[in-house]
Order: sequence, then C-alpha cells, then structure tokens
Amino acid sequence: MSDILHISIQSFSYRNGYPEDVLKNGGGYVFDCRGILNPYHFGNLRFLTGKDKEIENFFLLKTKMPKFLNLIKDIISISINEYLNRSYPYLQINFGCTGGQHRSVFSAEQITKFCKEKYPQTKVTLLHTNQNNWLIKN
Repeated sequence: MSDILHISIQSFSYRNGYPEDVLKNGGGYVFDCRGILNPYHFGNLRFLTGKDKEIENFFLLKTKMPKFLNLIKDIISISINEYLNRSYPYLQINFGCTGGQHRSVFSAEQITKFCKEKYPQTKVTLLHTNQNNWLIKN
C-alpha cells in the first residue's frame, strides 16, 4: 500500500475509445458527459475548449452541468474518503464526451480543482487525452 492517494483525472473522446487502465486495477470511474448540451453546436464556441471562460459561462448558465458536477462530487467523495481510510494508492476518474474538447474537458478541470481543494493530502494529475485533436480556430 502507498502512503499517498494518487487521483488521476482524464478527459477523453468516445470516438477514440475509453482511456487505458494503465494500472490494471479496474480503471475507476467513467462519467459520460454527452447528456449535457454541447457547445460545439453554438457558432464559434466549437473552436473553444472546456478551459475557456466562454464555455464555462455556457455550461453554468445554459445547461445542467452544475447539477451533474455536484452529483459527481458526492459520488467520488465516498470513494476518496474510503481510499484514504484504507490507504489505497490509486483512483482514476474519467470524463468522456463526443469530441473530448468541451464537456469532458470542463468536467475534468472542475473535478481536478475540487479534489485539490478538498483533498490536499492527495496527489492529483490531469490529462486531456484528445488535446491533439481539438478544433481550434487560428
């Protein structure tokens, strides 16, 4: 057992399949963000990412993303608290959407902030697995 819990958070595109379970321990959580309204279909928002302020405003004001994330925080907190109590070394939390650019990225960013703030005794890493394929207007 490890002395520290490592929480790996990833965003991904369902088009490219599920993220790899590198530790072969079952992979942890996979949350499907496709039930949230997609900013891709709203003009120039398609050329932004879940890291941009305009996308954050879209999600907070026009979608059920806040409720979605609050439910996820409740769910993952159960596991994180237990993993800490049992000295488990690793938890993976994945967020998928169609393109891996908006919904899953925003969700992963927000849950990363949450984990770092609520569980400072853990090591949290974030990876956007589809970043090389993002549609960005030059």
